[in-house]
Amino acid sequence: MNKSVLRAASGLALAAALLACAVPAQAQDKAAMLLPGSINDQSWNALGYSILLSLKPHGFETAYSENVADADEAEALRDYAAKGYKIVMGHSGRFVSSMQQVGPEFPKTQFIAVSGNEGQAPNVMSIDWNNAQFGCQVGVLAAKMSKTGKVGGVYGLEGVPNITAQAGGFRICAEKAGAKVTIIYVKDMEDAAGAKEAALAEIAAGADVITGKLNAAEAGLVQAAKEKHVYVTGRGFDQTAMAPDAVLTNILEDWPGMFGSTSDKVKGGALFGSFVLYGYDTAPVTGGKLAYAEGKEFNPIVPAALVSELHDMAAKFASGALKVVPTKQDARGGS
Repeated sequence: MNKSVLRAASGLALAAALLACAVPAQAQDKAAMLLPGSINDQSWNALGYSILLSLKPHGFETAYSENVADADEAEALRDYAAKGYKIVMGHSGRFVSSMQQVGPEFPKTQFIAVSGNEGQAPNVMSIDWNNAQFGCQVGVLAAKMSKTGKVGGVYGLEGVPNITAQAGGFRICAEKAGAKVTIIYVKDMEDAAGAKEAALAEIAAGADVITGKLNAAEAGLVQAAKEKHVYVTGRGFDQTAMAPDAVLTNILEDWPGMFGSTSDKVKGGALFGSFVLYGYDTAPVTGGKLAYAEGKEFNPIVPAALVSELHDMAAKFASGALKVVPTKQDARGGS
């Protein structure tokens, strides 16, 4: 989650601010977000702040706490819940354990971990989008667009469930489509130079399509692809603008859609105690989409037959006819 995340976050923040004008000042429902870093990081925490602001049009007053240390999570959660906040969010899966500890003390508060992968009945939930589905589609896209038969993925946070899902989905489906896959894990999701170096190493070994899931470091993949005249997938339209000939598509995440849908239900009195995974099978809110530019799913260079195949995959995911369940072995580093 990069400059693309920042621009998306900025756009969401502006939209939320404008829409908030229509929300009555006396709105009683309140939502809070705990962030592991600063809202000005131009990356992951800026995205978390934009998610929070996107709840204003749904009738929520908002508050947030930045740079929340692990040791302070439970106390911060209790503080907001005790003040009557209807929704208390934590911006990463690391907040789940503290929410499971505090949740029983405040049975009328909905606790939500952004990008977590577990919950606890009746009021601790995680929300994420189906990384495996989109990773699988990108795997087929990469394999079919490759001329060398070799494709690469660059990721961070090895072992984190949503990374395993996307990297593993990418490998499974790219290999099934006939490509050889190499995956490299970098230490820092924000280090564009380090990500670029990893992408260049894969390109030097023959990969001519690169993908990945990073924050600010995602730009490094696009820069490498642009310099070496290979293809890449990104996470935002600014990356298409950076290298319009190299970017095939972007995975755009719809966090306001996911959280807006959930917050409306909570506002109506519902509580959730599970992991909610949005994807093609949860339409109309799918959690994300493939998009090259506004109104365009793919770079025009992608053949129509391949676009049709990717559409068919989405339909099969939606119907349940196609399922991808990656393991840590599928998402392993190396070949």
